[in-house]
Amino acid sequence: MSAAPPPATAAWREGDSPGRRRFRALGALDLAAGGVLPDVTVAYETWGALNPGRDNAILVEHALTGDAHAGPDGGWWDGLIGPGRAVDTDRWFVVCANVLGGCQGTTGPASPAPDGAPWGSRFPRVGIRDQVAVEALLADALGIPVWAAVLGGSMGGMRALEWAVGLPSRVSAVLLLACPAAASTDQIAWAAPQLAAIRADPMWNGGDYHGAETGPHVGLGVARRIAHTTYRSGAELQERFGRARAADGRFAVESYLDHHADKLSRRFDAGSYVVLTEAMNDHDVGEGRGGVAAALSSVTARAVVAGVDSDRLYPLAQQEELAAGIAGADGLRVITSSSGHDGFLTEIPQLAGLVKELLG
Repeated sequence: MSAAPPPATAAWREGDSPGRRRFRALGALDLAAGGVLPDVTVAYETWGALNPGRDNAILVEHALTGDAHAGPDGGWWDGLIGPGRAVDTDRWFVVCANVLGGCQGTTGPASPAPDGAPWGSRFPRVGIRDQVAVEALLADALGIPVWAAVLGGSMGGMRALEWAVGLPSRVSAVLLLACPAAASTDQIAWAAPQLAAIRADPMWNGGDYHGAETGPHVGLGVARRIAHTTYRSGAELQERFGRARAADGRFAVESYLDHHADKLSRRFDAGSYVVLTEAMNDHDVGEGRGGVAAALSSVTARAVVAGVDSDRLYPLAQQEELAAGIAGADGLRVITSSSGHDGFLTEIPQLAGLVKELLG
């Protein structure tokens, strides 16, 4: 029996189980590009306890299709966060928030607009700076004046960098993993067919599909196939699959990509995928700040910068630029992995070493 088709959107909706999520209404947000997004809500999770001095808080930043569940009990960085682990929750108060524009509880395209209908195509273009502005409002609400550290990889690393440049007095240390100072032409080019695939799906309906019986999961699946290929290395795919074929005669690597496409369509929202991909395309920490070099030179936080040696999406040259430009970074750390870009998620022992180096 075939599996049921994916829903129109797998976004979290009011009435769904919140799990460990907490929610905070933050009010209106002035957007960096102009305009106002009213009634922003952020979903977040925490582990550990904030100490009386309020100086033991760590912000963990998720990547494109991640969410607030970073820690123990199956979180995407479970191996790093928890009692006795590198991010020791007996010592640190750890916060992870679903990003603005996301689909797991924070305001995004699937969320209700002021008129009660989903934002859909009306959701504004938001950037990394807007996402960090939301996180700063959350920090205010939680009574956290300064983060002891902000940790992030990929899109999460972009936000960690933006914290260090845009709000230097509010972050003491940053871990920047597999991320750039600005999206490159190559990265924007890889994103272009992903966005085109979603928008070409007849079920996209200009971005207004959230109340339909089905959504643009075919286009989202194509986007995920393209993206996942860039997340892994060619050497790893060759070693795992070679030219082997599945029982239906198709190449095994095709079935592997199909699996990841179907999996994403059952846990994510196509509108959020578009909004967040465009935010990553727009990322340029030097814009309006005199260029990348000037922006990086303004960082006062202690920094550990690392890349993955097999990363073909965010190659080491981009992390070399960060390490060279940030005074508080003591050179570049290289994660050895056959996993490609996803090494920032999978290489837990090496990541633990970097976290311990940063936190002491």
